[in-house]
Amino acid sequence: MEKRLEDILPIMGVEKGAILSKNADITIGYKVELPELFSLSNQEYEALHSTWIRALKVLPDNTVFCKQDWFLDSKYQPDFNRDDKSFISMGSERFFFERPFLDHSCYVFLTKKPDGRKLSSSLFSNLTRPSIVPQQGLSESMFDDFLDACGQFKSIVESSGVVQLERLSQDSLLSTSARAGVIEKYCNLSDPGRLISDMEFTGGIQIGAQTCQLYTLSDAKDLPSLCGPRVNYDKYSTDKTKFSIGFASPLGQLLGCNHLYSQYIFLEDGHKAIQRLETKRLRLQSLSAYSRENSIARDAANDFLNEAVSEHRMPVKAHFNILVWTDEKQKLKEIKNLVSAALAQMDASAKQETAGAPQIYWAGIPGNAADFPMNDTFDTFAEQACCFLNLETAYRSSKSPFGIRLGDRHTGIPVHVDISDEPMSRGVITNRNKIVIGGSGSGKSMFMNHMLHSYVQQGSHVLIVDVGHSYKGLCDMLGGYYFTYSEKTPIRFNPFFIGEGDELDTEKKESIKTMLLALWKRDNEEFKRSEYVAISNALTDYYEYLAANPEIFPCFDSFYEFLYVEFTQTLAEDRVKEKDFDMDNFLFVLRPYYDDGEFAYLLNAKENLDVLTQPFIVFELDKVKDHPILFPVITLIIMELFISKMRKLNKIRKVICIEEAWQAIAKAGMAQFMKYLYKTVRKYYGEAITVTQEVDDIISSPIIKDAIINNSDCKILLDLKKFQNKFEDIQAVLGMNDKGRAQVLSVNKANDPKRRYRELYIELGNSVMKVYRYEPSPEEYYAYTTEQKEKVLVEQYAARHGSIQKGIAALLSDQKQ
Repeated sequence: MEKRLEDILPIMGVEKGAILSKNADITIGYKVELPELFSLSNQEYEALHSTWIRALKVLPDNTVFCKQDWFLDSKYQPDFNRDDKSFISMGSERFFFERPFLDHSCYVFLTKKPDGRKLSSSLFSNLTRPSIVPQQGLSESMFDDFLDACGQFKSIVESSGVVQLERLSQDSLLSTSARAGVIEKYCNLSDPGRLISDMEFTGGIQIGAQTCQLYTLSDAKDLPSLCGPRVNYDKYSTDKTKFSIGFASPLGQLLGCNHLYSQYIFLEDGHKAIQRLETKRLRLQSLSAYSRENSIARDAANDFLNEAVSEHRMPVKAHFNILVWTDEKQKLKEIKNLVSAALAQMDASAKQETAGAPQIYWAGIPGNAADFPMNDTFDTFAEQACCFLNLETAYRSSKSPFGIRLGDRHTGIPVHVDISDEPMSRGVITNRNKIVIGGSGSGKSMFMNHMLHSYVQQGSHVLIVDVGHSYKGLCDMLGGYYFTYSEKTPIRFNPFFIGEGDELDTEKKESIKTMLLALWKRDNEEFKRSEYVAISNALTDYYEYLAANPEIFPCFDSFYEFLYVEFTQTLAEDRVKEKDFDMDNFLFVLRPYYDDGEFAYLLNAKENLDVLTQPFIVFELDKVKDHPILFPVITLIIMELFISKMRKLNKIRKVICIEEAWQAIAKAGMAQFMKYLYKTVRKYYGEAITVTQEVDDIISSPIIKDAIINNSDCKILLDLKKFQNKFEDIQAVLGMNDKGRAQVLSVNKANDPKRRYRELYIELGNSVMKVYRYEPSPEEYYAYTTEQKEKVLVEQYAARHGSIQKGIAALLSDQKQ
């Protein structure tokens, strides 16, 4: 017989942010924010488990704890109207369009039953008796006391530092014409908008077009023999490390279908519970002679009572169930296999509930947990019951406006991650510097291209020192400056040119003086004070000369000519002796950099001069890193350029990325610069990034250890499992704990073979540790690739179609055809 929902709904109304049932039960609801999957260590699972137990103990007797974890099949919906509509970002949005994932939301409902309320069962449920008269009037003092207890519960849970509770307001509990509240969502198995679904309980549960099945853990014989806060996750574990997930995680994010995992813990008077179990034990004692089962049950009851008394355990009743649903009945068998496999991972048996399923489902309505059929519960302790709580959720996007796009480790769904500003504001890190470590083929260059591209798109200035041509494609795409050396187009600079927004300040003069002294003197040759003063005077006079003769172009050639004529005359007039400053020797040594000299190209550039305002600059040093003359000069110019950006570009993020070139830079006497850079850059809204692939360098190099690692609060590690036999040394140098080690060695250990991606480990301030995916779209892949064959192909298409963007688009179109 058809009934109207409002006639039998057990909820009387919502008052003062609490749900009131027709049996005078009071329910306070919370929306729960759980820690992310794969992000907790063994100790953190133990601590979180203890937190839930302590929180339950502050709740009064006759309270029902109901935790509901919703996992809804969803598809990623990109934002094609985003402000950033670049070729790469739009390609990424299209690539992830409708990527499937489980949308998780979690609620906790605390229900206080009136004293003396009759317990419900499968036969005595308010689903079958719609006319209910409250047995006890609602007491204002009882409500206030319960509210205080709920407040303590919330404080204790949040003291874990990884769980946040937000009390559900009146607006969240109630529905409006445009939005469903939590009660209506439950009755429709989702957010129905303005659509109301029929419920049918004959022959199972049917909610609208959804066919449901209910699987329960309500009998001791179906439960695992052992349980704990955590369990090893074999996919990510190694011979030397054990990777942990929550004990109930197989019923959470790892169960890939629409499902609702409900966890009930019933708190009763401990003294009465012991008396009830003593009575049961005595009854079993008298019947033990007639049945071996009675004898075993008696011993179990006796052990339970002994533990309750000796260990001061908190006896509770508990029930756990998984409600699954689909609008395609033919998928029910497949879903059943998924649930059975998930329960088998916990060493539990799947029991499909049939006769009592409607009553159990009905009791799950928010505010109706007090009417749960108690014949479907089992006796246990709070410690064991809390092991079955789902402790994790999916990866969350940062709310910070700045960051990079990475992927959820389990599904690959895009998440926005801030590893610079948000951790800094929260005090997790004290600087934004980063060290990136990854072996050859680990995806290091692809990830670095993605990260630095994201930085530039968000207004940062990026300067890269590279030795492997990893950033040529990105530089072409961004229209940046690419300084590299070849016989036809040798590398060119102009440190004498002062561009728009720049000025001849003390720092600029000092950098030019340092460069001139480096060109004149050998590394082991000291300069005299008088020589330094003479060069300083020469620079001052030269820029005054330029101001008086604006037609003269500032460069090394005009500086050399000024020295040869005007400054030589000035020295003669001032009677500067040769022993104080040997002008002839100075001009002779610097002659190769002038006019038609061997290195005349180096300091006389007439293009790419606005380096201060150019947001993306790459110095490719592969062919000059061993050159005894060019390399020291180039490193000095790089140093001057970044320091100039660092000090003059206020309110703009500055990033210097030093790839494997750090080794050459260190050899060229630049170790002190790197130390200075890493300690100073944070004060100027900047960050220094060092990238290396040689693990032995990390262990042995004092430069890496003292200058870089100690001043890099963000560590990014890619695939290092081939070094797991000597990972103890790496772990010690990086100051990494066992949790970080387990996560690093799990990277790329169980990747989905159907998708092309790499995983990376990010550690922030030795406290936040997480593994993410980086899965490039086809557009990103071809823009960032370092494979020579693919780079040549992209260059050919770019030359044919006029730009790298159009070339990649044409290449992808041809591949589809």
